[in-house]
Amino acid sequence: MDIISAYQQVGTYRGAAELAGTTPKTVKRVVERFEAGGPPGRAARARNFEVVTDLVNGKVESTKGKISAKRLLPLARAAGYEGSARNLRRLVAAAKADWRTGHHRGRRPAVWSAGEHLVIDWGTEGGLHVFCAVLAWSRFRFVRFAGDEKAETTFAMLAECFAELGGVAKTVLADRMGCLKGGVVANVVVPTPDYVRFAGHYGFAPDFCEAADPESKGIVENLVGYSKSDLIVPLLDQHGADVDLVIANQAARDWCAEVNMAEHSEIVAVPVARLETERALLKPLPSLRLELGKQAMRKVDRLSCVRFASGRYSVPMELIGSPVAVRNSGTRIHIIDTTTGEVVADHPVVAPGEVSVSDAHYGGPRLAPARAVRPKTVAEQQFCALGPAAHAFIKGAAAAGNTRLAGELTELATLQAAHGEEAMIAALERAVRFGRWHAADVRSILDAGLGTAQPRAAGEALVIDLPIAPTRALSAYCAATISGTGS
Repeated sequence: MDIISAYQQVGTYRGAAELAGTTPKTVKRVVERFEAGGPPGRAARARNFEVVTDLVNGKVESTKGKISAKRLLPLARAAGYEGSARNLRRLVAAAKADWRTGHHRGRRPAVWSAGEHLVIDWGTEGGLHVFCAVLAWSRFRFVRFAGDEKAETTFAMLAECFAELGGVAKTVLADRMGCLKGGVVANVVVPTPDYVRFAGHYGFAPDFCEAADPESKGIVENLVGYSKSDLIVPLLDQHGADVDLVIANQAARDWCAEVNMAEHSEIVAVPVARLETERALLKPLPSLRLELGKQAMRKVDRLSCVRFASGRYSVPMELIGSPVAVRNSGTRIHIIDTTTGEVVADHPVVAPGEVSVSDAHYGGPRLAPARAVRPKTVAEQQFCALGPAAHAFIKGAAAAGNTRLAGELTELATLQAAHGEEAMIAALERAVRFGRWHAADVRSILDAGLGTAQPRAAGEALVIDLPIAPTRALSAYCAATISGTGS
């Protein structure tokens, strides 16, 4: 029973206190307050942050609710605020909440039309780069893995996606990815020339969403998150971080086939069945697939090579001085004759400063370097006239460090005049054979004459016919035969 009811029944403070379970003084205080018309109003206490309320509201309004209490604290201190940082955080939070109440952005659900939009995006998880695309009306999903997110890779993924869809959507919507964005002017994205060329070849219009606005393409953002949790994580658990792209892409194809055959919760339909209807509204694929990869013009230098990305690549020698096109396909370098369109050289990509050479471009393998003997003085010409033996003697003497060879040529010419050309050539051949590189050595060989030994390398085995001798059978030497003969 409450205090007022108890007092009205018994009429005394003490009796009401016993019924209500409290003290008589409390009953008296409550009854007097009730008879006076209720509790008196409590005077509102002044807050210590009221001196900066206008400052905070103005900053929140000017920054569209982005400014933080930490940034506002020095300004509030300068304006006379003496309270704690915690109280200021409460004020800023309340001001931001009030600002957002009147500044809702407002969204409406997307209404997709058949054949209109293909939405694309890249995602990364565990070192794997995943390309995701959704055909908006049918919700048909395309997922593939790649080693990077370059423009050429994106173009290749789009081309493969169009081939699987069997047509091209009118618009391809992407975020402002750097590989496709050439610049931004007045919030309008300027696509790269390569992307414009690719879009013109396939016949679609490139479109870009607003900056920092993933909600505008949430249809593919959901696919990226779904593929990470349902495809990439099990793939990494099974194969590890160094999973092969071939294995990963095969798993992606199987996964896409599974999810595209299941009923989609948003459209309550099977994406594969919806694609059959939407395919009739897609633009047809071009008859030729666009050549992808970097291409540059080069002039073949005197070494029958071209330089590309600081690497050197050989070209057939008949193209020296001619312009050629160099195309980088990722792991290979293709060199194309611009007059015929023929690929004249195919090299693996080499690191900067390295060289890739094909022997066929130079008519055969590289020969070992040889330093020819070219006589200039009269003595050198007379000595070298003896032929290969003289050339070999000069090279050997030079290799052995005979610094007096130039002066000894005169002595060798005297020996030639004394012994004749044939004997001199034979002596030089023997000197080269045994490593004798001085004129005195040649003189001693000539003085020895023809009586010197002529060692030769071991040859084939000597096979001769031996004389045939009469033979007797072993039976002729038996004991019985001998005894019979003796009797």
